[in-house]
Amino acid sequence: MLDKNIVWHNHQVSKEDRSNIKEQRACVLWFTGLSGSGKSTIANAVESKLLELEKHTYLLDGDNIRMGLNKGLSFSETDRVENIRRIGEVSKLFVDAGVIVLTAFISPFVKDREQVRSLLNVGEFLEVFIDTPLEVCESRDPKGLYQKARTGEIPNFTGISSPYEAPANPEIRLKTNEMSVEEAASKVLSYLKVNGYLK
Repeated sequence: MLDKNIVWHNHQVSKEDRSNIKEQRACVLWFTGLSGSGKSTIANAVESKLLELEKHTYLLDGDNIRMGLNKGLSFSETDRVENIRRIGEVSKLFVDAGVIVLTAFISPFVKDREQVRSLLNVGEFLEVFIDTPLEVCESRDPKGLYQKARTGEIPNFTGISSPYEAPANPEIRLKTNEMSVEEAASKVLSYLKVNGYLK
């Protein structure tokens, strides 16, 4: 519960000021999908394209965040919810700074992703569903996690022993078993251009 003595302090420089000077519309590109679906790979490719356009970005990656900000959180359902809650708050700060923030997290639960959406204004949360079939993700298994999950070494593993709730109406859907990384990244960039995020 928030202490009644804590009051949000409004600054003279606004989110719009920070975005305008960067010639972009701040938002969160929330990449969600199963492990091995290509979230981090595509998010990296999108960020590289935005860099070429001299846009201001930051990429929050699941493993990297767990080495610092969320160090100590387990993969229990409770801690996974807390993991996403913290990322949502950090993403909100980046948006307030006028930055296009990209996040690459499995974020398996609809309610958690919607909670992050509720922190932001309309149009600032863009759900990017990396729609890759489980069998494709498992065949890639870049970190050997599926194999460990199948043998019981990793409990609560999304797609095996823990559910993944796919987005019903994501802003962007990428079927990575039907397109290249380049095509996927270009589709995200096209969405940003058409919808006025890149001035």
